[in-house]
Amino acid sequence: MAEGTKRRTVLVTGAAVLIAPLTACGGGGTSASGTDLGKTGDIPEGGGKIFKDEKVVVTQPSKGDFKAFSAICTHEGCTVSKVVDGTIDCPCHGSKFHIADGAVAHGPATRPLPAKSIKVEGNSIRLT
Repeated sequence: MAEGTKRRTVLVTGAAVLIAPLTACGGGGTSASGTDLGKTGDIPEGGGKIFKDEKVVVTQPSKGDFKAFSAICTHEGCTVSKVVDGTIDCPCHGSKFHIADGAVAHGPATRPLPAKSIKVEGNSIRLT
């Protein structure tokens, strides 16, 4: 193994050792199975809720169908501010995204909001 490879391995391993205790002591809402975002009843049918700390928006386009997307607008990186009338809206330049798939409904954004992975168990929603 080359000298540089050993050093990188030690640095990466050392960083993981330092970060692990910090995330374990975080906000209490994180576990091995993900971050608890709340209850399904918190997400209105045909609407959604923005979780600013997690930078994610969870929507319920139709009853029992939950979706999650990045809450960071693909236009210039602003955090979206509301979910209304079937769209996720950015306050900075007026971009709007469909709650069902994150696709652009109104520009100037040209790219959809990236999907995020969630798990719905019973009435609990977790970011995975």
